[in-house]
Amino acid sequence: MPINIPRAPKKPEVQPKIRITKKFASQSPKGMHDVLPTDFCHIERVEKSLKKIASFYGFERIEPPVLEDIKLFERGTGLTSEIVQKQMFAVKGKGEGGTLVMRPEFTPGVARAYIESGLVLTMLPAKLYYEGPVFRHEQPQQGRFRQFTQIGFEVFGSDDAAYDAQIISALYKLCSESKLKNVSVKINSIGCKNCRPAYVKKLKEYYKTKQSKLCKDCSKRVGENPLRALDCKEEKCQPFKAEAPQILDFLCAPCKRHFTAVLEYVDSTNIPYFIDQTLVRGLDYYTRTVFEIFAEGFESALGGGGRYDYLFETLGGPKLAAVGAAAGLERVIMAMKAQNIALLTRSQAKALLIYMGDEAKKRAVSLLEEFYEEGIVVRESFSRESLKSQLRVADREKVDFALILGQREVFEDVIIIRDMRSGNQETVPLKKVSAELKKRSQK
Repeated sequence: MPINIPRAPKKPEVQPKIRITKKFASQSPKGMHDVLPTDFCHIERVEKSLKKIASFYGFERIEPPVLEDIKLFERGTGLTSEIVQKQMFAVKGKGEGGTLVMRPEFTPGVARAYIESGLVLTMLPAKLYYEGPVFRHEQPQQGRFRQFTQIGFEVFGSDDAAYDAQIISALYKLCSESKLKNVSVKINSIGCKNCRPAYVKKLKEYYKTKQSKLCKDCSKRVGENPLRALDCKEEKCQPFKAEAPQILDFLCAPCKRHFTAVLEYVDSTNIPYFIDQTLVRGLDYYTRTVFEIFAEGFESALGGGGRYDYLFETLGGPKLAAVGAAAGLERVIMAMKAQNIALLTRSQAKALLIYMGDEAKKRAVSLLEEFYEEGIVVRESFSRESLKSQLRVADREKVDFALILGQREVFEDVIIIRDMRSGNQETVPLKKVSAELKKRSQK
């Protein structure tokens, strides 16, 4: 038989009414975005996947500073890349030589930190991963912000094709472990410094005959770096990409062997992929393997990467082969939302703590701390005073139990546990409530 709940004297319950009658004066800067509480259920899902993958494959975390010398990216990312030409945010330093920029990507900074810190002497090969904000001044569009979060993996000090496949597998798993469906890979080889010049020459000859029909950027790229024309997303340039000379016809014997080995290793993982000979990626340091990851329902690449065996030499360091990849966290989350992947927004509470009266409220505050120490997730609704309104919160939170604490319960050092499904209630000593909740949760 249900126990009657003693009621404290009623107090008028005042819920503030907020009205926004005019346009709010402050807005986020163009291309920047707020990360709201509802976004973090997806972020935490991806971060959980990242930590699981990094732990399994033996990647260790690294994080270079947000600000770097501009020369690092001019040398590493490449003077002809759009990142360096158009997208970097420069920062004026006081009394310092040189220009600092907010990092537009991680790889050159991670490479610099690896050499400067001396890790190159103790970690070879090195397997590193990162997660953090990067900044690019570009036109905002779907999945592209001026501040976004990049997640990536790097292997320094090995030219083994097995690591190319492992990097592809790590980025693929980051997407599939985040519950994305129908994830696939585009892959290509862009050769090395021995065989690529002949292809670039042929590509330049081809594009020069089309120069008047290309977009403004591609017309410029033909003279500077015709490979970049293959990375163009403009509609008018797509037919010319399809008819362009194919890089695989120009690969030297070592590059052909390397690419064949990469494909054989990827085949062994059962990761779905297809070869796209127009895929070159947008950064100057890539060599041999390049790839991108896609998911059903989202048009843009979620991430990509490849091999960059000359990056360390370009930065003035030792000759070290390397391969890596990165994904945009926001793009992965957009793809998750496009596929209607629903996740819990926070830890599911087992109970709601309900109070009636001032003394009960004081005891409820301290009782919550006891639940924290016991590792029991319990919600509260301190802004509501009536039993009825607090029980409505218990229904909304879908908790299994309501813990009801009135003036009499405080005096008698007990609490009422109400089963929200059956409506049955039982009074238990306060000192035993944690043990009782744990016992009931296991049923």
